[in-house]
Amino acid sequence: MQYTLTKELDQAFNTITNKYDLHPELALTLGSGLGFFADEIDRETVIPYSQIPNFPQSTVEGHVGQLVFGEWNGKSLVIAQGRQHHYEGYSLDEVTFATRLFHRLGVKSLLITNAAGCANPDYAPGEFMSITNHFPMVDRMLPDEYKTPPANEIWDSVTAAELRKRAQDLEIALRNGTYAWVTGPSYETPAEVQYLRNLGADAIGMSTVPEAIAAAQEGMAVVGISCFTNYASGLSTTQLSHAEVQETADRVKEPFVDLVKLWLDLA
Repeated sequence: MQYTLTKELDQAFNTITNKYDLHPELALTLGSGLGFFADEIDRETVIPYSQIPNFPQSTVEGHVGQLVFGEWNGKSLVIAQGRQHHYEGYSLDEVTFATRLFHRLGVKSLLITNAAGCANPDYAPGEFMSITNHFPMVDRMLPDEYKTPPANEIWDSVTAAELRKRAQDLEIALRNGTYAWVTGPSYETPAEVQYLRNLGADAIGMSTVPEAIAAAQEGMAVVGISCFTNYASGLSTTQLSHAEVQETADRVKEPFVDLVKLWLDLA
């Protein structure tokens, strides 16, 4: 399969590897308000996106915009501290640029995290969800090459099941369910939320699906964790805002860090 940014990926890869001796096994993409985990590892190298040729910049608050290379318990890893979204004007190739670069650097397993709206009334803000399935709200957002492989072949169900088991031992509320990817940047209307809920959505967000598909296409094992930072429209009387997303992310720092460390031990 050919991607339009192959030459650009080559330039980014060569710039990093010509300057640094880096061989990450694992990768993490940190969502809105969740970038603080990068402070938990033994850092070796930090590269701002602006110093990597062709690397799309993060423009959303809560996304620092840098790659952090380091170690955790002897495992080498790279963290994308901030991501790119389709609603920022980026193509899907640009949105998945970091994911495909991870593969070129040698990454075998990827953890994708996000801040999401809670569409399931049985779940609640401050809880987490491991992604077992997904769908895009608007099918035309995904060109043919992004419609394969099937969703049930993308998510690493074995690792996710063990992660939920260990989270339960730590009394961390880790649900499981389906993530609906929407365009953004506007929050959904109550009618849209009800529509998505009727289709089976438990979480609603503006990222993750393109990256997960790209990672699976590259042969990486993929685990996804959503942090419920708010109820979706119509399930709460509180007006939705990015500040609420950040506030909830700040409140769940400790269990989020514990979850990521559990995944690092399992990967």
